[in-house]
Amino acid sequence: MLISSAKGELSIKLSISHQTGLRPIEMTGEKGLRVKDTHPDQNTITARITKELTARLQTHITNHNLKADDVLFTEKPREYGKHFRELRNRLATKSSDPTIRTIRLYDLRHAYCTKQLRRTQNAETVRIIMGHKKLDTTQKYRHLLGIQNGEWIVEGTTDKTRAKELLEADFTYQLTTPDGTMLFRKPN
Repeated sequence: MLISSAKGELSIKLSISHQTGLRPIEMTGEKGLRVKDTHPDQNTITARITKELTARLQTHITNHNLKADDVLFTEKPREYGKHFRELRNRLATKSSDPTIRTIRLYDLRHAYCTKQLRRTQNAETVRIIMGHKKLDTTQKYRHLLGIQNGEWIVEGTTDKTRAKELLEADFTYQLTTPDGTMLFRKPN
């Protein structure tokens, strides 16, 4: 609800935060994302993003005449946080839902971390993706998963378009069988 009610650059930044788990300081300002860090042909920044966000990013880059070494978002991380809080508070008031005021910008990062743990079932891999120094930091998110029962949804396809759709739906590629069927799985 927050992301969909945001406009322009803030909407793009919130979507990036949600889809990549990047910290505000990793996205904005001098140390932030650069145009060359985006890969529209692969729908990636530092993690896979949706085609819709890729298109919005490309429009932002074009509209601002950005070059490869340019910073995508020039504002300081504190300003990003301030704009997020203003949006959040307006939405809470507009929807008469005070619980929205409890949502923090970092909750988008936490949601991404939890999603990656569910998808990969591997805390060490997620620790590396998230940039956590200690595995204990990543392990704190495991309780949010309600620990999976070990069951998986498995799907196979020989169609490359369907394979891309499965990856976008958080399936993980497992292997290709001798007959050319690509097998994917995700936690049930």
